[in-house]
Amino acid sequence: MDKVEAIRSCPRPRTKKEVRSFLGLAGWYRRFVPQFATIAAPLTALTMKDQRNPVVWNEDCETAFQALKSCLCSSPVLRSPDFEQRFLVQTDASAVGLGAVLAQGDPGEERPVRYLSRKLLPRETRYSTVEKEGLAIKWALESLRYYLLGREFNLETDHRALTWMNSMKDHNSRLTRWYLSLPPFQFQIRHRAEKTNVVADYLSRLPHIVNLEEEGDNVTERH
Repeated sequence: MDKVEAIRSCPRPRTKKEVRSFLGLAGWYRRFVPQFATIAAPLTALTMKDQRNPVVWNEDCETAFQALKSCLCSSPVLRSPDFEQRFLVQTDASAVGLGAVLAQGDPGEERPVRYLSRKLLPRETRYSTVEKEGLAIKWALESLRYYLLGREFNLETDHRALTWMNSMKDHNSRLTRWYLSLPPFQFQIRHRAEKTNVVADYLSRLPHIVNLEEEGDNVTERH
């Protein structure tokens, strides 16, 4: 699967909330996009109080949307992997899907290497929030194993996932089984505030999200 397909195939926003979410994603990398504010202006205008909701989409909005997606899927935002440098994996889960981004770069200057997104299976939508967060970690690491196995990397997620990874008390739980599947990976886990986890968050909440799992990367677990 194309490493940018999760972004390239995302549908246009329909509501102010969806527009703000997309702008949050694109804005996270604005320092790498010349004239970002000018390009994004038609979309920014849709979020104003005097604008309709659902939004009224026009040609200027479509041009801006496609331009920003193109920026997110190419250099200088997107970078090639450097296997001599440490990778960073950011994950998140929502009520409808899972999202992750593989990135590299100096702290605060990380750029994406690959985007991941997939829809929750029907049974997974019934998982608790902490189970969904745990599933996001397991799925992301397995999907990115080509990049991660045999090297140390950083994993950033929110406190709910940190809780189950740091206190495995129920040895029969689904979370424990997932945790026990992770030893092949060597990582340091770090808390990332929800408000700064905008890329993985967006990928987990894509409107009408499409299952972008690579063949062989499907989530399997005992129930």
